[in-house]
Amino acid sequence: MNEIYNNNPNLKGSGVQIEWTEEQAKEYVKCMEDPIHFIKTYVKIVNLDQGLVNFNMYPFQENMVRNFYDNRFTICKIGRQSGKSITSIAFFLHYILFNKDVSVALLANKLATARELLGRLQMAYEHLPKWLQQGVEVWNKGSIELENGSKIMAAATSSSAIRGGSFNVLFLDEFAFVPIELAEEFFNSVYPTISSGQSTKVIIVSTPQGMNHFYKLWVDAEEGRNSYVPIEVHWSELPGRDEKWKAMTIKNTSAEQFRQEFDTEFLGSTNTLINVTKLKNMPYKTPRQSLENGSLKVYERPKKDHLYFMTIDVSRGKGQDYSAFSVFDCTDIPYKQVAVFKSNEIPPMIYPTIINKISNSYNEALILVEINDVGQQVSDILYHDLENTNLISIMSDTRKGQSISSGFGSNSNTLGIRTTKATKKIGCMNMKSLIEEDKLYIRDYDTINELTTFVQKGPKYEAERGRHDDLVDTLILFSWMTTDPYFKSMCDIDTRKEIYDERMRHLEENMLPFGFVSNGFDDESFVDDSGDLWTVQADDSTIRF
Repeated sequence: MNEIYNNNPNLKGSGVQIEWTEEQAKEYVKCMEDPIHFIKTYVKIVNLDQGLVNFNMYPFQENMVRNFYDNRFTICKIGRQSGKSITSIAFFLHYILFNKDVSVALLANKLATARELLGRLQMAYEHLPKWLQQGVEVWNKGSIELENGSKIMAAATSSSAIRGGSFNVLFLDEFAFVPIELAEEFFNSVYPTISSGQSTKVIIVSTPQGMNHFYKLWVDAEEGRNSYVPIEVHWSELPGRDEKWKAMTIKNTSAEQFRQEFDTEFLGSTNTLINVTKLKNMPYKTPRQSLENGSLKVYERPKKDHLYFMTIDVSRGKGQDYSAFSVFDCTDIPYKQVAVFKSNEIPPMIYPTIINKISNSYNEALILVEINDVGQQVSDILYHDLENTNLISIMSDTRKGQSISSGFGSNSNTLGIRTTKATKKIGCMNMKSLIEEDKLYIRDYDTINELTTFVQKGPKYEAERGRHDDLVDTLILFSWMTTDPYFKSMCDIDTRKEIYDERMRHLEENMLPFGFVSNGFDDESFVDDSGDLWTVQADDSTIRF
């Protein structure tokens, strides 16, 4: 039996028995029961000035470790160069030493970063006295396995990295730096399984990096909307960091960088269309309902006699760009976003059915479709196949550009809008005014998140590279629409009824010369005892909110 593992004199081999002294036995029990004592007494770290030294923890680091042990879910918002990673590593070292048959996953935005974390734990392990060590069975760049059955592995944060595994602790390092698509995929596919156990711990530690999934988790934790215990560490809690240090750091970086990396503020991109301060203070809401496999989020159910508009963005549904729409309550100012839909899987042939159902449920909401590319197909299906008469028609003028048509059925009109540089410019500028002057309330987190990365590129605004602006496009369409004089006319109930009557006459004359149809205006609807609105459609199908 080898007393050492793989010729490493610093590692005890598996199956090696060490005769404890009475003093060592008492010390082992003390270390097991008191992780702070264990870390401060036996864990070594590398100091840039002093080399290998004992880990003399700061009070906030001791607090972090206690919270890790006492709580199942912990989220830490901590600035750079604060020792947050080594504190977490020290906790995991104690955890695998003094617990049998536990598994820990160290996840970071990059595999190299995760392995560097594991390497720091391995270095600390090698400097433990042999009588404190467990025998080593596996020891490599990606994992450790000890003879007490405990394991720890390092991987990049992704849905595939740990799928199928069983873990007692999930550690997400610098989670704010994980690309948003990967972060969302991870939490949607892997996280529910991992967190479903009775004792599984999830620990998230990061410096802020924009208003992304980490931001949402943090805000929800602060407001009690999730189970995470929030821990925030201010830069002044580290010895040696004072106003003089702050001034020097800002001089060598920038004030904005300091606010994000040390003051731990959530900042969006610097050249966003919407003012950064406004974005930061836009409160998102938890949806009242989530439908269509989570693609449809309802923030406010339909209200009797309220006026609703829908703006529709269309993609090809091939897993790339998203099809999206927003529903707005335009009964009064400020206008309110009351429902959103977003999916990159739904085919254009199916998309109109969902639009039609939501339009009918929201008091026959008027619909503005972007008809660039496949949007024309969606508009045609809505009108010709689903007989939806709520589509807004657009009139084009070579001098005046596009405007909402007061008529219906003219050859020069289109059932939808073609987005041009001019319409997008108008929509962007008006959206900026509506939001910043509190005339348009945005409630959806995904929409707000897109706004934080909707930035100026030359003479135009668009999403940053690798980000999306499909929900923002629905805001742009709506904002463009509100500048049109005819929009205010449609907000008037009497005028709106005239529009419906005219469209019904056109439908009967041009599409069904030998019969009549119902536009759904007379469909039966009622409110049940719980306040939910039910709409019974002509085909006897039922939509519930």
